[in-house]
Amino acid sequence: MLEDGLPYVDGLVLSHPEQLVRLRRECPEAGDTARLAGDPCFDRMLAARPRREWFRRALGVRDGQRLVVLNSTWNPEGFFGDGGGTDVLPTLLPRLAEELPVDEFRLAAVLHPNIWYGHGPGQVRAWLDRARRHGLTLIDPVHGWRQALLAADLVLGDFGAVTYYAAALGTPVLLAASASDRLDPDTPLAAFVREAPRLDPWGSLREQLSGPRSRLRRPNDPAEYVSSAPGGSAALLRTLFYGLLELPEPEGDASLEPLPLPPYTPPRHTCPLVVRTHVDGRDVVVERSAAPPYGTELETHLAVHEDARNPHDLARADVLVREGPPDDPRFGGADRWAAETLRHHPQCALAAYVSGRETCTVRVRDVGAFELTTGADADLDPAAAASALHAWLVRGGVVPEGGTRLRVHVADGVHSVEVRPATWPGRTGPGDR
Repeated sequence: MLEDGLPYVDGLVLSHPEQLVRLRRECPEAGDTARLAGDPCFDRMLAARPRREWFRRALGVRDGQRLVVLNSTWNPEGFFGDGGGTDVLPTLLPRLAEELPVDEFRLAAVLHPNIWYGHGPGQVRAWLDRARRHGLTLIDPVHGWRQALLAADLVLGDFGAVTYYAAALGTPVLLAASASDRLDPDTPLAAFVREAPRLDPWGSLREQLSGPRSRLRRPNDPAEYVSSAPGGSAALLRTLFYGLLELPEPEGDASLEPLPLPPYTPPRHTCPLVVRTHVDGRDVVVERSAAPPYGTELETHLAVHEDARNPHDLARADVLVREGPPDDPRFGGADRWAAETLRHHPQCALAAYVSGRETCTVRVRDVGAFELTTGADADLDPAAAASALHAWLVRGGVVPEGGTRLRVHVADGVHSVEVRPATWPGRTGPGDR
C-alpha cells in the first residue's frame, strides 16, 4: 500500500464501506486514497440475469436437469488442491460420474486462471480427461464463468471469491473445501465460509446435490457485502477516472459491456453409460449413469458413444450412439451409418444417430429402421429415447406400420416420443429389415 511511508496509488477502488473500515484500521495512511465505486463484475451478472435460460441452453442443460458448477480457487487448500490431503475434486469426480444420472445432472467446472496457467491448459485437461469423457465441461476461466454461475442450480465450491459471488446471486452453495485460515477472520467472506453448509464427501452425493435447498440464509446476506452500489459501478468508476484525468465527464449514461452469450457446448458422454430401464406397457423408465449395474431391480443395458476410447467398450455395447448432421457426407447419411455400425459390431442390437436436439434415426438388428422425435416441448436427449426404444423392443414391443408413441420417464419428467418407420428418398416403405 505504501512506498516510503506514502500511498503509491491515486485511487484505491473499494466495493463496500466495510472494506474502508478495515483499510483505515490496518493502513490509515492509505485511507484518503480509497474510493467507493461498487463492483462492475457483479453488476454485469446482475444485468444478465434475464439471460439465465439462454446461458443454460448454451451449456446444453435440458428442462429437468440440475446444473452443478464445481468451483475452485488456486490455493493448495482449495477444491482443486495440490494432493496434500486436501485434493478433494479429483477424488470426487469419479463418484460424481457414477452416482449422478446424466439426464438429471449437468456438470461444469470453473477453475481459477492461476490453476490453468500455473500447470498449463494441457495438463489440466489431461488430469480431468476422464471426467470430461463423462460429460464434465471446463468453463473458460476468463470469459465464461459469470454466465455459468448465472445458469447454475448449485455451486460446489470453496473459499474463493467465485463461490461468494454465487451465494450473493442467491444460488445454493455447498463448500467442499473451507480453509478459513487463508482468510482475514474479520471479512464477510470469512464469515460466509464459517457458516455455509458443507459437502459430506463420504455421504450420498445424489441426495446432497438433488435435495431441496433454499438460498443460504445468514444474518448478513452475501449480496449486501459484494457491493454497496449494486448496478451503479459504471457511473461511479467513470466519475473517478475522469476526475483523476482532470477531464470533464462525458454526458449520457455510463454502462458496462453485457455478458456475451457463450458458444453452444452440450455435454459429451464418450464413456460407457449403464442404462437402467423399467417397461410397463408403453411407459419406459430410463436412468443413465456411469455406475456399474448393481443393487437394482431394473433391467440394464450398455449404451456407448462411437468415440469411446476403449475398443472393448464398443465390442460389448448393446446400443451405439453417434451425433451429427443428417447429411454428413463422412457417414453417408444416418441410415447408412447405422447399417454399417451394426455390421461392424455384431453384438450391438441398436445403432442410434442423433441428428438434432429432438430427432434421432435408429436401426434395430433384425427389426428395421425408425425415426424418433421427442418434440420441441419434450426436451429429452434423443439418445435416452433410443435406449427407451431398445428396452421396449426387448420386452416384446412391436412398432406398427403407422408408428407408435412411447412415454419415457427421465429424472422428474415424462416425455412423449414418436416412433415411426423410417423412409428415405427412393424407398416407399420402412427401412430394410
